Amino acid sequence: MKLICFYGSESVGKSTMAIRLAKLFRTEFVPEVAREMSLNNDTLTAEDIIRVGEAQTARILEKKKTANQLLFCDTDLITTQIYSRIYLGVVPPALYELEKQTAYDRYFFFDIDCPWTDDGMRDLGHRREEVKNMFLEELRKRKIPFIWVRGNWKEREEIILKELEKLRLIPRHDF
Repeated sequence: MKLICFYGSESVGKSTMAIRLAKLFRTEFVPEVAREMSLNNDTLTAEDIIRVGEAQTARILEKKKTANQLLFCDTDLITTQIYSRIYLGVVPPALYELEKQTAYDRYFFFDIDCPWTDDGMRDLGHRREEVKNMFLEELRKRKIPFIWVRGNWKEREEIILKELEKLRLIPRHDF
């Protein structure tokens, strides 16, 4: 089982790509469970953020049991930590402990070179460059290698498929 993390700030196509590739490879994907929880960014508490982290971790562990060789995740605990810092100004230590429970085989960093879409939950469109840099800094701090995902949707998909092929995570494809 290989865990694939689609990583980056809001509105860059992570969820769409996770769904698309999970269908393509007849496997599972793990959505951002915070979207399923009734949370308001203006009234978020440390307890809320910890619940998000626990639920995200539990969902990944659950989906690993039924995934077919690859499990596409459209977020991770580093992401939860970043949003905790943005909305609360602090990261509860429990999130660092939860981060240790999941090791990803490959990170794909989704760039902000696509239109930002307001879906009613997103609220950081005016801070895209700043938030992107926060995401990059966290990967660099941890020395996590990653693949840049840029371009239109087809180009983004090709970047991911070529990397998965190179890592021998998928069979060779003609692109």
